[in-house]
Amino acid sequence: MPTANRIFTIGIDYGTLGRAVLVDIQSGHEEAVHVTPYRHGVIDEFLPSNGMKLKPDWALQHPEDYLEVLRTSVPAVIKASGINPSQVIGVGIDFTACTMLPVDAEFQPLCLKDAWKERPHAWLKLWKHHAAQEEATAINKLAEAREERWLQRYGGKLSSEWMLAKSLQILKEDPEVYAEADLFVEAADWIVAQMTGQLKRNSCTAGYKSNWHKNEGYPSSEFLEQLHPGFADLYATKLRGEVSPLGSLAGSLLPEIAEQMNLCPGIAVAVGNIDAHAAVPAVGVVSPGKMVMVMGTSTCHMLLAEEERSVEGICGVVEDGIIPGLFGYEAGQSAVGDIFGWFVDESVPAYMEAEAMQRNISIHELLEEKASHLQPGESGLLSLDWHNGNRSTLMDADLTGMILGMTLSTKPHEIYRALLEATAFGTRTIVEAFRKGGLDVNELYACGGLPKRNKLLMQIYADVNNMEITLSDTDLTPAIGAAMFAAVVAGSEAGGYNSLQEAAVFMARVKEETVMPIPENVKIYEDLYNQYKRLHDIFGKDVDSVMKNLKRIRNL
Repeated sequence: MPTANRIFTIGIDYGTLGRAVLVDIQSGHEEAVHVTPYRHGVIDEFLPSNGMKLKPDWALQHPEDYLEVLRTSVPAVIKASGINPSQVIGVGIDFTACTMLPVDAEFQPLCLKDAWKERPHAWLKLWKHHAAQEEATAINKLAEAREERWLQRYGGKLSSEWMLAKSLQILKEDPEVYAEADLFVEAADWIVAQMTGQLKRNSCTAGYKSNWHKNEGYPSSEFLEQLHPGFADLYATKLRGEVSPLGSLAGSLLPEIAEQMNLCPGIAVAVGNIDAHAAVPAVGVVSPGKMVMVMGTSTCHMLLAEEERSVEGICGVVEDGIIPGLFGYEAGQSAVGDIFGWFVDESVPAYMEAEAMQRNISIHELLEEKASHLQPGESGLLSLDWHNGNRSTLMDADLTGMILGMTLSTKPHEIYRALLEATAFGTRTIVEAFRKGGLDVNELYACGGLPKRNKLLMQIYADVNNMEITLSDTDLTPAIGAAMFAAVVAGSEAGGYNSLQEAAVFMARVKEETVMPIPENVKIYEDLYNQYKRLHDIFGKDVDSVMKNLKRIRNL
């Protein structure tokens, strides 16, 4: 079809980098892509304003970096494609979560104001800010003692990554910042509000990260006051605002923002979404029993069902949280690609670097090649994939990684394979938790950057879980999903779609070839997984384990 007759939406993905993707809504084809790295990166060592050293487990970002994505990447995809901006009928965004920031009464981030920029708690806290574990532990202890019903929707534990723990940390450690903040806002909602001029909290982050329930609302003020004096009005004040369902209209693109983005003013903007959750319809998953693994620096696991059940150790269940009309379940692993990246960056000897350079391949490719020649169990190694804590099913940021079985003859590619296997074992614990909770997991889907780059990893996942895996046909799945939501909020009258299911028929992208488990590997991995579970329970369920005490001593 000639370019002039085609209709597009734009999906903007705020992940490790910011990227805009121009998508043809009739085919799901990516017409143009542009990436804008965050100028300030992840702020986890020193505060940009004054060089103050941050404490362990802090992770901040700069909100101006997000605006730069709108001003840079969106005009770039319009220019690269050569289309007329009038052919773009809507914009959707996806974002990491819980990535939250305190703003003032004018909706300005506190960290951008001279009076507050030298206060760490005035800055935007990235999803992987894990310094609120003490607060998360207190929340869980009180909720369990009070037998709060909502706790079971989150697997019996709330995470230090989520809004409640991060907000409480601000109140306890810097009450002046807490008092100054007019609102605490998810970055997903903040960036959408920059485009539309109005705040609409999306049901996805509200449900999964702020404990909102479609019928019951938020946890009670009585619970909050008992948790900490002065915390009772958190939801009524700092987190006030309309909660809008996914697939609904956030508003129209403001003229001044449209000019910066080189788009037409007034086009539809969808309410915000979480990056992993946006990926689900992008692989065509709009019905129960199919688990989607969004695999990158971390992994999120999404499952759809027709009923709400309590599942131990999951991150949450939200009605209409992923697909309208279904209950969306979320679980996750706090580090996957980050673990492999850490090993390559910090632990590979010079001789392997030299070989990779000589062969003109990456160290990852070299390690994968050598590791693929090993049989399951051949290395004699077993690893725990907790290098960034454990999200599911233990939900404990104080846990750390481990490699067992090393000898003086252990090779780097053997360790690398053990790390790949550990993340697969971590996913299997999640699959088994869902099944134990009474939910069907009949099919596995994988998307994100890792499945495309690492074939060995996907084979290990198929073998460990003894399940066929369907792969996304793009590594930009969350952005495609965001673009699908944009097509839905634009509606058929603008040339879009009337439902997500309809959009999925035309825009979802998966490969025809799947990854099948190898029977002889499945048998060996069954034994190895049982050993992994023993390690998992010994170190993960003991509140006074050596692992936890090492971290306690480090933080003295």
